[in-house]
Amino acid sequence: MSKFTRKPYLLGLFLLALSSGAVFSSQAQAQASGLQSGEGVFEVLASEIALQRGEAGLAYNTYLEMARQYKDPRLAQRAMEIAIGGGSPELALQAAKTWDELSPSSETKPKEVLITLLVLNNQWSHAVKPAITLLRQQTPAQQENTLLQLQALLAKAKDENEALRAFYEIASTVKVSPKDPGLLYSYAMSAEKVGRNDVMEKTLRDILRKHPNDANTLNALGYSLADRNIKLPEALALISKAHQLSPKDSFILDSLGWVNFRLGKNTLALEQLQQAFTMKPEADIAAHAGEVLWAMNRRTEAEDIWRQGQKLDANNPTLKETLKRLKPDWSTPEQAPQGSWDGRFAVKVIGITESQNQGGSGGFTLTQDALKDILEIRNPVGGSIAKITITPGEATLERDGQVVTAIDADTLVQNTLGLPLPARGLSNWLSGEVRPGSEASVERNPKGQVSKISQDGWELIYTWGNNKRLDKLTMTRSSNIGSIDIRLVFDHPNE
Repeated sequence: MSKFTRKPYLLGLFLLALSSGAVFSSQAQAQASGLQSGEGVFEVLASEIALQRGEAGLAYNTYLEMARQYKDPRLAQRAMEIAIGGGSPELALQAAKTWDELSPSSETKPKEVLITLLVLNNQWSHAVKPAITLLRQQTPAQQENTLLQLQALLAKAKDENEALRAFYEIASTVKVSPKDPGLLYSYAMSAEKVGRNDVMEKTLRDILRKHPNDANTLNALGYSLADRNIKLPEALALISKAHQLSPKDSFILDSLGWVNFRLGKNTLALEQLQQAFTMKPEADIAAHAGEVLWAMNRRTEAEDIWRQGQKLDANNPTLKETLKRLKPDWSTPEQAPQGSWDGRFAVKVIGITESQNQGGSGGFTLTQDALKDILEIRNPVGGSIAKITITPGEATLERDGQVVTAIDADTLVQNTLGLPLPARGLSNWLSGEVRPGSEASVERNPKGQVSKISQDGWELIYTWGNNKRLDKLTMTRSSNIGSIDIRLVFDHPNE
């Protein structure tokens, strides 16, 4: 049985509601009567039949259009369920927004689903407003349950900083229950991300009063003090106790090395940090070990471990801040992001079956100005295919006089053009930088130029010409439709 036909009972519920004259709000009576017409019933039936035939996209679009036409939230809910069943979280999110918009404000279920889909789509900042609205409608017990659910999803966030900032804004609207130390700990870490060290420190000390042997809390408080270079004797005592409780925890050993560095014990600090990095190679630990080596005037060794850190996660905030502050020769200097690239592309998709093979080629121009990217795609003879404008949180595509808007640029390009072109953050990659947010790996050639970036499932191989100009970029990845190979050749790179 197709995965899209697991809920045929919904069709029966819809038809029962239509035939019995189900209760609608007064403002929706006109639309409801249209839905109860023969045409409305036919559209519901046609959508369910399309779903059974495997045409999930057609069924989804029909249900969503009907929901908007008839102002019926149940139809938007059905569209969302179809998208989830088809493994399309972006489309599910679009339907969930419509479901919430059409539902009475007292209904909490649509908001719960919308918030979950937003965070699963890594749109934590967009989840803040509906989450606050939901919390204000809930009892204290329900509020705690909502926060616990959000806390569990923090681990899935691609951009941990954005997720924690959003979590703090959400959790600050209610009183966080002291019954759950794990929830309090997440709240403390989120407070630190928004610069509320006072809230973070108070919350961690509240946890320790009830749980004095909580190693993670001891370490977090001690590291925070050491990182701010304050109360170092207390920081050392806290971290030392955490280390005694969890001697094999590499992150606690990293904290111990860091506080010893702050105390001027460089040799001991380096020994502990190198041991921590051996136990668990992490970009944070590489940043700390490199800084100790740098302070000991062992610059080559420092740069070597920083490069190892970039291979692990070039987007790590601690590593990025360290490189920005100490400025090794090969690091990219900070400057206002801007540039222009003009060239040609070729796309080849090797599908799971031969019938799924596809490809295409053409030209492109990408211009970057601060936080706005404009990507123009042309056909092989130079005619315009589409113009895509990308800003934080939104992307618009202009084609044949029509404008389509979406939150994710990559999904917009795929759905509109049928080509798996990575548009979001492309200017970062063309500049030899990683996209902000998600984890990334960077490798460099002997000249310090980026030779390879791995991020978001893509593997990028760089070919540099004279005058440090990018001549060619090869981008490959595996996906549910097969392997994707994209080759970019530049006529005017970053001029």
